[in-house]
Amino acid sequence: MTPTDFFQIRDLLTPDQLLVADSVRSFTEKEIKPIMEESAQNAIFPEHLLAKFGELGLFGTTIPQQYGGGGLDYISYGLMCYEVEKGDSGMRSTISVQSSLVMWPIFAYGTEAQKRKYLPPLASGEWLGCFGLTEPDHGSNPGGMQSRLVRVDGGYRLTGSKLWISNAPLAQVAVVWARTDEGRVQGVLVEKGMAGFTAPEIHHKWSLRTSITGELVFDDVFIPDTHVLPAAVGLQAALKCLDKARYGISWGAVGAATDCYEVALSYAQERIQFGKPLAGFQLTQKKLAEMLTEITQAQLLAWRLGVLMNEEKASTAQISMAKRNNVAMALRVAREARQILGAMGISGSYPIMRHMMNLESVITYEGTHDIHLLILGAEITGIPAFQ
Repeated sequence: MTPTDFFQIRDLLTPDQLLVADSVRSFTEKEIKPIMEESAQNAIFPEHLLAKFGELGLFGTTIPQQYGGGGLDYISYGLMCYEVEKGDSGMRSTISVQSSLVMWPIFAYGTEAQKRKYLPPLASGEWLGCFGLTEPDHGSNPGGMQSRLVRVDGGYRLTGSKLWISNAPLAQVAVVWARTDEGRVQGVLVEKGMAGFTAPEIHHKWSLRTSITGELVFDDVFIPDTHVLPAAVGLQAALKCLDKARYGISWGAVGAATDCYEVALSYAQERIQFGKPLAGFQLTQKKLAEMLTEITQAQLLAWRLGVLMNEEKASTAQISMAKRNNVAMALRVAREARQILGAMGISGSYPIMRHMMNLESVITYEGTHDIHLLILGAEITGIPAFQ
C-alpha cells in the first residue's frame, strides 16, 4: 500500500492499466515536473513536449488505433490524466482538449475522410487542436452563442469569436460551434491559415500559466462543406464533448491533490519545530488524515465513474458530480497543504501554490462549480433551474 493508495485501488486495475499508470508516472517525474516551476513563473508553454505526449500515447487514448489513437479504455485515460496533473494542470488541460474536445468529436461526428486527415497528426502531436464553444458574452450559457454560419455556395461563411480557448494560438485545427441560418448549432473544422481566421494569445494569467490560451476570431471565414462535421448537429453534440473532458478532469484534479498531499507529508516529516517534526503535532496529523480521506474518496469516485464510462452507462449528471466533487476536494487539499508548509507554501521551490492557482481555473472551466450543482439538481428533481 502506497501513502496515497490507502484503499489499494491499484488492486482494482488490470495489468494494462497498471502499465499505463506507471509509464505516465515515470514520464511526469522525468519530463514534466522538472520544468514546471520555471515554465509557470515565466508563462512558458513547453511546446517541445507535444511530440513526446504523442509518442507516449497521451493524445487520443480511447480513439481506435486505425486512426492513430491508443485504442485503450476510459480508466486508462483517467489514469493518464491523474498522473499528468501531478505535474501540472496546464499539461493535463493540453491533453484533455486534444483528446476529448478535438479528436473525439472528429471521430464521433466526422466523415471517414475527416478522421483519416486529422486524427493521425493530432495523435502524434504533429498537430495541436482546440475547441471553440465559449464566447465573450456566453460562458455558462452556450445556447446563447452569437457566432453565425451563413450558407453560401459550397459551404458557409463564419463570423463571430470565441474566448478562453486552450491551445488556440498554436492550433492547426479548431472544432468550432456556431448557429446556422436555420438556428441550429453546427460543428465545423476551421484550419489555421484560412482567410479571416486569427487566434491571438491571452496574456497576464495568474492561473494555468504553462497552458497557452487565446481567442478565436472569425471575420467572414469561408468554411467549405468538406470542413463541416455532418453529425455535429445541435447543442447536445457539443455538450457530449464536454462530458468526455469533464471525465478526465475528475481524475486529473485528484492527481493535483495527491501531489500537494505528498509534498506536505514529506515536508511535515522533515521540518522541525519546537524540537520535533511538524508531523508529530496533532493538528498536522488532523490535516493529513483529512486530506488523505478526501483523496481516497475522490479516487474511488473516479474509478467507479471509469467503470461506468467503459460500460457506456455514465450519465452527464454522474460526470458532473465527479468533476464538481473532485476539483473542490483538490482545492481544499491544496490550501491545507499550503498551511502545513507555512511561508514555504508560496515559494516556487514547491508546487503547492502553482497547483492552487491552476485549480482555481479548473473549478471554473468545463462547467463552473455552480453549473454542475444545477445539473445535479435538475437530475435529482426533474426541474431545470438554470434561469
